[in-house]
Parts: sequence; structure tokens; C-alpha cells
Amino acid sequence: MSKEIWNQSCIISPSLICLDLCNLEQQVRLVEESGIRMLHVDILDGHFSPSMPLGLETVKQLRKKTDLEFEAHVMTANPQYFIDELLECGVSQIVFHIETADHVDGLLNYIHGKGVRAGVALKPGTPLTVLDYVLDKCDAVLLMLINPGFAQCAGEAQVSYGDRKIRDLRKMIDDRGLDTGIILDGRISPKNIEDYGRGIANIFVAGSTCIKKDDLVGSLRAVNDLAKTLNGDSKE
Repeated sequence: MSKEIWNQSCIISPSLICLDLCNLEQQVRLVEESGIRMLHVDILDGHFSPSMPLGLETVKQLRKKTDLEFEAHVMTANPQYFIDELLECGVSQIVFHIETADHVDGLLNYIHGKGVRAGVALKPGTPLTVLDYVLDKCDAVLLMLINPGFAQCAGEAQVSYGDRKIRDLRKMIDDRGLDTGIILDGRISPKNIEDYGRGIANIFVAGSTCIKKDDLVGSLRAVNDLAKTLNGDSKE
């Protein structure tokens, strides 16, 4: 794990499932060419979310092909099994959904015990109050800005209360004096990166809104250059 990248205040993490799944190794080479150093790996089981685009075996094979940091988002009804498999893959960070974990505190401790960064993910309608007793154990909190399983639906917009939730979480973290990061996921645009990349959120999952499949390198380089600029700015 490269500590340097995790210390950056604004990081672009392209969503693996938004790349060309028939040519993943070639697509990852293009991500590397863009200068980006991280990949967002969604693991879905078809139950928690209606889609299931990427299997664990694919992730394992891809892990052998690149030195990019893998940060995993476990969107499953039974997170323990998938977490164990991902730990064997060599991922740098795992966030799992607080809505489906029976023992949130225990899972965070378990992942940390394996030397991997750990955190939780929240669906759009899940209140921040669920973080009250575990926030101090989270390296990151992922906020979904669209509902699970609708990433490929062109008409699915970010939830209207997303901005308030993001800023409320930032305040909660700052009020407690924590260094917990915020990951934003769902219809992330360059404007979102500009709005929240100056000390509010840390990792921006680049999906179909940012990625142009006919110019993957150029589109990713553009948002990565934006992140580099924001990394020099101070907190709002």
C-alpha cells in the first residue's frame, strides 16, 4: 500500500464496472496511462443491489496485472465472505454497507487486523446517526449519491439532499477531530470534484459521468489534473 496517495486531499478513483468489461486489462493500462493511481472496485451479489457486473475471480486476476491501489466497495447482503475474499486479493481499503453488517464494530476491527484500511458505506437514505459509535474506527465513509444498482440508468440523478448530507458528515468528522476520509460515489461530475475537493471529500468515484469511453485517457487525465490542482488548495 502506498501511503503517499492516501495522504492526498483529493483523489480520483475510476469505477472498474464503468470500464469496458470485455477488455479490462487493456482498460486498466489506459487508466495507468492517465496518471491515476487508484481503482474503485464494486463487489455486488445481486441481492443488496439488483446488478452483478463483476465477479471476485475477475478482481483476483486483475490484481495480478496492475500496481494500482484497489479500494473496494462491498455491496452485498453478507459482507463477511466477500471481505475475506478481497483481503486475499490484496486490496488497500474495504468499505462495506452498514445496512447489512450485523457486527459493524467487529468487521472494522477484523479488516484493520489484516493491515487493510476499513470503513463503511451508506445508501442515500441512511441517516448519519448510524455512524455515532463507529466513526472513530473508520478510515473512510462512503456516501452513495444515487440508489444502489442504478448506475447504468441515465435518468437516475443524485439525490436532492446529497449536498446537505456531505457537509453534515464533514462537520461530524471535524467536530470529533478525526481524520476519517469521505468517498463520494454516484454520478460524480467535474463540478462535484470542484465543489467538494477542497477539503470536504477525499475520494471521488469516477463513473459514467466523468468517463468518456471513446477517450478514456483524456477524460480521466482531465479530472485527475483537476484533483492535482485542488490538492494544492486549503480547506474551505
